[in-house]
Amino acid sequence: MIRDVVIIKDGLPLLSKHFAKDDNPSEPCKAFTQGDSLIMVSGFFTALNSFSDSFEDLGTISELKLSNNDLKLSFLKDSSIPNLIYLATYDDSSKAVNVLRTLRKIAQTFMRKYDINKILNWNGRRDYFDSFGDILRFFIDEERKEHEGQFKERVIDLFKAVEDKINEETNFKIIKQNVSEESNLPEYCRKIPKFSGTKKINPKYYLTGDTSINVFYRINGRRSIGQITQELELQHEQVYNICKNLVKLGFINLK
Repeated sequence: MIRDVVIIKDGLPLLSKHFAKDDNPSEPCKAFTQGDSLIMVSGFFTALNSFSDSFEDLGTISELKLSNNDLKLSFLKDSSIPNLIYLATYDDSSKAVNVLRTLRKIAQTFMRKYDINKILNWNGRRDYFDSFGDILRFFIDEERKEHEGQFKERVIDLFKAVEDKINEETNFKIIKQNVSEESNLPEYCRKIPKFSGTKKINPKYYLTGDTSINVFYRINGRRSIGQITQELELQHEQVYNICKNLVKLGFINLK
């Protein structure tokens, strides 16, 4: 989450705003939003920005890390006004790219809201731009919601990945179990009964018992004896004997 936003002009804090954590609204203000420290920080970053401008080949400085706490600093230089810098501190819950994008939105909105001459001729009064604080809150909340949305998406993706992994392992165990079971089946279970003629036969005229009739209706030239056994929940030998009787009657053949 973004914790502080400071807009610096000519080494002085033009506007600063601290945002406490939602779970700790009474959190004391950090050094960045306190009087003397805020002025020193503003001067430091202005000097740092000027230093980086002196070495164009090295590029600009856009991010720093503080070693004594979990805060990082991201700052953006405004190209339209000299020595105007947008600074944000944030913790590990936010990504640097999102913070920098938020600073760009803040900079664009700030320039649209205030006339450039008012900014250039600022007299040093910090309350002059206080009304922009509500706009800052909007952008901070937007960044936080974006982060929460990305976090939820990552959690959903994680659960989906775990679910897929469990399903994959389960399916593998089922396949392995089926292969193991099939390897222990009698050889005749792999035989596929097929009708030997095209003439339709009413099995009730030739067979007795519902079991034999049910087996007859399961024969389609693709199901094996083992598959018919599983579908009807019968004994392998029982289905095989029925098929042998159908072979004797000349209705089917076994391959």
